[in-house]
Amino acid sequence: MAREQLEESIVADGNGKEEEAGVMGISAAGDGDEHHGGGGFSMKSFLWHGGSVWDAWFSCASNQVAQVLLTLPYSFSQLGMVSGVLLQIFYGFLGSWTAYLISVLYVEYRSRKEKEGVSFKNHVIQWFEVLDGLLGPYWKAAGLAFNCTFLLFGSVIQLIACASNIYYINDRLDKRTWTYIFGACCATTVFIPSFHNYRIWSFLGLGMTTYTAWYLAIAALINGQVEGVAHTGPTKLVLYFTGATNILYTFGGHAVTVEIMHAMWKPARFKYIYLLATLYVFTLTLPSAAAMYWAFGDELLNHSNAFSLLPKTAWRDAAVILMLIHQFITFGFACTPLYFVWEKVIGMHDTKSIFKRALARLPIVVPIWFLAIIFPFFGPINSAVGALLVSFTVYIIPSLAHILTYRTASARMNAAEKPPFFLPSWTGMFVLNMFIVVWVLVVGFGLGGWASMVNFVRQIDTFGLFAKCYQCPKPAAAAQSPAPLPHH
Repeated sequence: MAREQLEESIVADGNGKEEEAGVMGISAAGDGDEHHGGGGFSMKSFLWHGGSVWDAWFSCASNQVAQVLLTLPYSFSQLGMVSGVLLQIFYGFLGSWTAYLISVLYVEYRSRKEKEGVSFKNHVIQWFEVLDGLLGPYWKAAGLAFNCTFLLFGSVIQLIACASNIYYINDRLDKRTWTYIFGACCATTVFIPSFHNYRIWSFLGLGMTTYTAWYLAIAALINGQVEGVAHTGPTKLVLYFTGATNILYTFGGHAVTVEIMHAMWKPARFKYIYLLATLYVFTLTLPSAAAMYWAFGDELLNHSNAFSLLPKTAWRDAAVILMLIHQFITFGFACTPLYFVWEKVIGMHDTKSIFKRALARLPIVVPIWFLAIIFPFFGPINSAVGALLVSFTVYIIPSLAHILTYRTASARMNAAEKPPFFLPSWTGMFVLNMFIVVWVLVVGFGLGGWASMVNFVRQIDTFGLFAKCYQCPKPAAAAQSPAPLPHH
């Protein structure tokens, strides 16, 4: 009964929708995932107001794989086939567990606040606020710093990926120019109020990623192995841990878990959604990366974007276009929490006018645009962000926060969420959490940070900052022209 009452009480009140959410919470006492608001069918509500378990699943799965799908074959060439498959499965389950911990801590924070009579009218709860409410201001500062920096570079990566992909359809403009253009396009995400309004976008995004993943797998198998293909990976420790950290980044895309939960009508039902999303993502990432590595082998070491090795066809162009649209959606996913933080800083978070909030959000897009132009290193930047930011934001901080929140017997006794059925012991949970902290600190942050930064500095030395066209093929005429005669 206590659990059911908690689920009934925790009803997401997306910006400007508090009354509708309240009605939904009362009328849906028996079920909870009906279409909310009013009695009749509304196309606007169908496309715009998403708060069901299915909406959360689509948001998690869609947000987890975007451009990283194109860099996983590159990671397989660094890791080798066996390590590539095993690390995907390992980090997939590790990421699902820490997403579960984040959901538990959100429910704990929300239930405590509601008992105190706190209203979240026109307020979206974020991860750093959960840490502040449960563990104090120092944890809030750490959560805010790591989360915001990760989301900032996550948005940068989407812009870089957009420019890298469109180049394979239209190479008349260089990648830097395409970055300018897509920066302007992605700035329009300032008009999407919250994750509550991503229903149709999440659904379309996952469909686009599914097409791209199966295109990569099928195209690689049809193309067959290239002449003289070699599969020598792993060959160097730097490459091995760079690839491993990219996979850590792949399954650590839940820096927006709290915002997705808050957009649900019943956030307490989130618990296993991320795991179910990850299982679906495995059906996309494993076949596509394995098939590409089987077909092209070591060639992928110099091609961090999988599109670059496949022949130009209508199927490939369709995959590129769909991936571009999905990267626009993922840019919005990464940026929206930053918009919320900025609104709270300048006192605009309670404003109901979409246009006023959009204008207030625009300054967030500018530094993202600028960083994408400075560091256009598609692939290596994923590993650097994974090692230095994702390792803390997604793995270490949630694990430590869970241990400290429930360290006392009274906290465990009054916990809003008890241990899961597959690990019913608090001690077992704490042991698993400590394993994650130590593993990610040593392998992810330590070795991964060393390897990814060595690789990143190498890219800067090779291509320079503000590179005009990163890893672009040299024009045939320039490549075949004779070397100039020496001057005497």
